[in-house]
Amino acid sequence: MTDPFALFDQWFAEAKASEPNDPNAMALATADAAGRPSVRMVLLKGHGPDGFVFYTNREGRKAADLTANPNAALLFHWKSLRRQIRIEGPVTLATDAESDAYFASRGRDSQLGAWASDQSRPLADRETFEARFAEMSDRFEGQDVPRPPFWGGYRVTPVSIEFWQDRAHRLHERRVFTAVEGGWSEGLLFP
Repeated sequence: MTDPFALFDQWFAEAKASEPNDPNAMALATADAAGRPSVRMVLLKGHGPDGFVFYTNREGRKAADLTANPNAALLFHWKSLRRQIRIEGPVTLATDAESDAYFASRGRDSQLGAWASDQSRPLADRETFEARFAEMSDRFEGQDVPRPPFWGGYRVTPVSIEFWQDRAHRLHERRVFTAVEGGWSEGLLFP
C-alpha cells in the first residue's frame, strides 16, 4: 500500500477493534518559543488527507506553544498490536464550522466542562472548578450550550508519516512516507 492515509485507516480500524481504551489517543508533542518541548495525550477527533484534528482550550499551554511554534508531532502507540504511527507537520486552526460541529456532538457535561475549565492554569482547589461547572450548568439551563470562543480544533498536516511494526528479535520495520510535490515518497527502514 503506497497511500499513507489508506494505511492509517487500516491500522486505525484494527486498533479500534482490539484496543480496550481510547484507540484514538495520541501523544502530542509541541515546543514553545524557546524550543522547550512538551508532550501530552489528546484524542484524535478527525483525520484525512488534509490532516489529523484534535480539540482543546485555545488559551492553555499547548495552544500557546502552537501559536509560538506552529509545528507538532503526533504518536499513536497500540501496544496490543505492537504498532505505532508517528506524524510530523505544521499546525493550523480547524475552521469555526468544524469546531462548532464537533462541539455540538459532545455530551452536555463535556460542553459545560469546556466553559468551566481554565486549562493549564492553576486553581485554588477542586471545589472552585466544581463551582464553575455548576455555574455554567445554571447559566445554560434549558438551552443548547454554544461553543466557547476560546475552544476549538487544531489540524496537523503531515509532512512525514512513519508506520512502525514490532518484529521478532527487535528487527522492527518502519515505513516512512514523506510529502513530495503531488504525493508521497516511501522508504522502508529497518533498525
